[in-house]
Amino acid sequence: MLLIASSFASVVVLVVAAAAWGLGSYVNAALKRVNAGVSGGVSGPLNIVVAGVDRRAGLTPHQQAELHVGHVPSSNSDTMMVAHISADRRRVTVVSLPRDSWVNIPGHGMGKINSAYGLGGPKLMVATVERNTGLTINDYIEVNFLGFIKVIDALGGVNVCLPYAVNDPYSGLRMSAGVHHVDGITALKYARDRHSFATSDLARIRNQQSLLASLLHEAIGSGTLANPFRLRQFVQGALEAVRVNQGLDAAALAAQLRGISTANVRFMTVPLANLNYLSPTGESAVLWDHRAAGRIFAAFKADRPLTRHPRHARAGGSAGAGAAPRPGQVRAKVYNGTLIGGLSAATGAELSKLGFQVRAGLTWPVHDISRTVIEYPPGQQPGARLLQRRALHGASLREVSGLSKIRVVLGTAGHAVTVPSQSGAGGSSGSGGGGGGGGGNPPGTRTAARAACH
Repeated sequence: MLLIASSFASVVVLVVAAAAWGLGSYVNAALKRVNAGVSGGVSGPLNIVVAGVDRRAGLTPHQQAELHVGHVPSSNSDTMMVAHISADRRRVTVVSLPRDSWVNIPGHGMGKINSAYGLGGPKLMVATVERNTGLTINDYIEVNFLGFIKVIDALGGVNVCLPYAVNDPYSGLRMSAGVHHVDGITALKYARDRHSFATSDLARIRNQQSLLASLLHEAIGSGTLANPFRLRQFVQGALEAVRVNQGLDAAALAAQLRGISTANVRFMTVPLANLNYLSPTGESAVLWDHRAAGRIFAAFKADRPLTRHPRHARAGGSAGAGAAPRPGQVRAKVYNGTLIGGLSAATGAELSKLGFQVRAGLTWPVHDISRTVIEYPPGQQPGARLLQRRALHGASLREVSGLSKIRVVLGTAGHAVTVPSQSGAGGSSGSGGGGGGGGGNPPGTRTAARAACH
């Protein structure tokens, strides 16, 4: 299974870099084209569907074995994003659509959004996104396995950040905690890993966004592509990585996006109302928060910057984004993600002694969580930080759209409740923490400059 986060970055960086070297027309002619049922456009605001598909043609048997991908490709798409480019070409907002989103697929009824590609290819994928977002899609970009690897290698690798050590037999990712500069194969393992994190696919989306940000930072911010030899490798890799709709004018888009900076590229995940929806057909899926998602897509339609909504500003009461909460103002649910009996109840009792308002004795659906994570809704990061700083020092932080209150998923590590010393009272935001709403950004978003690990 694959979720690749480099499609949009590959094309943006490709056309911008190629244009700088006078290769825009060559790239325009050399890009592989597909009929996605869109007309393309170079004026006004643009909405682009980005799809990562399981096409592994060109991978050697050794690469297939190393990546643990097998030999039989999937018929579904595993990455779905909508990238909105403002009419003034100063802002790019990328919204990830979880692969398990339960949506209306035109002509097929309700189903998981990732099945649309297998049912009808790029045209049905685009039609499904249009039906469920209300947007008009202008362009389509698709990426595959082998091209992704070549793009990363042509850049000389990218940085990834791990809040804790990972050993995932499914993707083959084995890395220690901290910052790592990785090649294409390892980056792909990182992008595919959804078993090492408490929120599975949603956590993987966040990892992909960080990887995409790192790719953009490496290509745009570091001057890597100023080397003609490396540029040639990148162009060749990116051309193998992507297919685009028939009307996409890469050369014109390159000229318009030449001044884009990572600070103006923002990432978010569509807000979710239910992360554990069981469909009428017995499938595990997720449901969008249609009111919150509607505000995002309405802003896209009107080409308005996303701003903090009053409902989000009030989330969590006085423990919200602008306040310094006290333990009694922080409410959380505590889940046991391990095989340690009674861990949730015991931890909840300790947190209650410290004054936190918790509901404990809850069991997480899986019991192989390696590191405790504190998940929080947009606007409730201060409360989550307080919980980490005052009690769960070994836990990581993660913002999750769709939550109503803070959720603690206990792992085999980081679940001990300890009172900080005076010198450690300042605490930290945790390596897993996200930048939700800071600096005027809308809740649940991160800029590429902040999301990149450098």
